[in-house]
Amino acid sequence: MSNYRASYPNDSQGENTSDSFTGISRIEEIKPAFTSKEEPQGSRIGIFDSGVGGLTVLRELYRQLPNESILYFADTARLPYGTRSGSEILQFCFEILSWMVEQGVKMVVMACNTSDALALESLRHEFNLPILGLILPGARAAVQHGRRIGVIATPATAASNAYRRAILEVEATAQVWQVGCPEFVPLVEQNRLYDPYTTEVARQYLAPLLQQRIDTLIYGCTHYPHLAPILREILPPQVKLVDPAEHVVAAAAQELDLIGLKNTRAPLPTRFCVSGSPQQFAKLSVQWLGCTPVVEKIHLPTVSHSATPLEPVD
Repeated sequence: MSNYRASYPNDSQGENTSDSFTGISRIEEIKPAFTSKEEPQGSRIGIFDSGVGGLTVLRELYRQLPNESILYFADTARLPYGTRSGSEILQFCFEILSWMVEQGVKMVVMACNTSDALALESLRHEFNLPILGLILPGARAAVQHGRRIGVIATPATAASNAYRRAILEVEATAQVWQVGCPEFVPLVEQNRLYDPYTTEVARQYLAPLLQQRIDTLIYGCTHYPHLAPILREILPPQVKLVDPAEHVVAAAAQELDLIGLKNTRAPLPTRFCVSGSPQQFAKLSVQWLGCTPVVEKIHLPTVSHSATPLEPVD
């Protein structure tokens, strides 16, 4: 992407010397996300996902909020989230947000629908900063396009019925069909977008939605917009595609205006962090970022969280 803000800091001699992976060299240190308590507007927005899916949200942040500095975390060591239990997801999110708070973020965007569906409300009770999810903004956008709405999502998100509830809260006359798509995230993370097998899997997942004559389809996982060329080939041209990433970033912009924390200065380079392999994430993400990112490997703090996740109620 042309507006990708690369980060290639060097030591005083101009030599890259650390453990962070750039694809070609190493660096000594990445500056902390935010150090001055007197200028909170300049602190970073935190984004997290299980992998590269959240890059779809990152692209929208670059587009809509070009002055904001960003901390991106991918929990690649525990990918995928979509087959995890609610208690596991809540524990993972608690660890990630605890670390992000230590980094001084001013807001967190959960670029993971599964985390939104299973943990958002619990996390909002635990942390004193704005935490935004994808599901409600996506639901509001979908009902502006149609009333026969399909949702493709991870198994955990689909089973939670979070999108169905959100859509019906906004528009009671809407009809909603949800399909769990367990193979999509691994296929994206394995960079198999143009594998014929991926197209066949997509046809199988979309078949029950096409039988219901949907007029709108929600990407219920941030990985799925990467599959847009395949999905567009299968879907009738009149079916509207809704990417919640676009709408959660619009909500973030409104929230920053409301609390007076929108940054008006030049942004810092985006900081990319992963729990798994920096090399693998950098290699996979370059096709969507337009250049090879600096990626840090992060060891999340060990924190215990005994709260019971808020289970969805149908």
